[in-house]
Amino acid sequence: MLSLTWPLVFLLLPLPFLFRQTKNVEQGGHLQLPGVSHAIKNQSKQNIKHSRKLYWLMWLFLLCAVARPQWLGEPIELPSKGRDLMMAVDLSGSMQIEDMVIEGRTVDRFTLIQHVLANFIERRNGDRLGLILFADHAYLQAPLTQDRRSVAKFLTDAQIGLVGKQTAIGEAIALAVKRFDMVEESNRVLVLLTDGSNNAGSIEPEAAAEIAAKRNITIYTVGVGAEQLERRTIFGKERINPSMDLDETQLQKLADMTKGQYFRARSSEDLEKIYQTIDKLEPVTRDQLSYRPKKELFYWPLLMSLLLSMLISCRQHFQAGMVLPSLKRGAKTL
Repeated sequence: MLSLTWPLVFLLLPLPFLFRQTKNVEQGGHLQLPGVSHAIKNQSKQNIKHSRKLYWLMWLFLLCAVARPQWLGEPIELPSKGRDLMMAVDLSGSMQIEDMVIEGRTVDRFTLIQHVLANFIERRNGDRLGLILFADHAYLQAPLTQDRRSVAKFLTDAQIGLVGKQTAIGEAIALAVKRFDMVEESNRVLVLLTDGSNNAGSIEPEAAAEIAAKRNITIYTVGVGAEQLERRTIFGKERINPSMDLDETQLQKLADMTKGQYFRARSSEDLEKIYQTIDKLEPVTRDQLSYRPKKELFYWPLLMSLLLSMLISCRQHFQAGMVLPSLKRGAKTL
């Protein structure tokens, strides 16, 4: 179905006519040159009607473009049941440690999270997703939305160190609580992924989790990082624990305070477990919503107006070339 966003624009249709009438009234007499005026009038009268029609048609197409025509498709119903999931992802400097494996390839921790969460987001049909990025402070990257493609794009574009190098877990939880306060009917689930312990921010994680528990927000914490990593030294190979900064005790406590669960993600397979747990949550019934896909059509009348403008310009140049010999003959007559 064709629709116009601003149909009142067509009230401006008679504007050129009114302007022309006003100009004719204000225009005074002018010098008449015998022969010259006659030559110009003969040329003008042959094309004046066609030129006026082209001008009006160009003006009409221009108004059609400004009115912003759209083609509305058939209504598409959105899922009436779903979950509200806020994802808080750690972007601190330690997330660039390369101790994770994807399909036999060694990658850093954040790359693994991006890879696994991309599949997770794709499968969340009907759910509303939000994204929080945190390091020195926590920032809302995407509010709760069913636009999964945008959330995935925000996660893909994120960079380690974008918001600092430390870890503000408490602020991430507090920001999620603030966003969930804007939603009435909701599962209120926060998935918090980190590889460290809280060492930044203006609020302690336990205090934020206590507030979250009062607001019926369930926190699923995920500790990211391998248990051992081999590296070469001058004395040969050495095995270290790359996750020594991970505070699993605190993450477990945060999950217990909000009736959630703690998961240890040493690989992509471990992260899959949290998906299975969230899938078991009972979806919340929402009001039935629908939307109609829109296709913009304004560029077609705009293109026609541009073509008519070019046609009028060519006609004017052609007419000027026809009138010039008449002017010369008129000058000789004078």
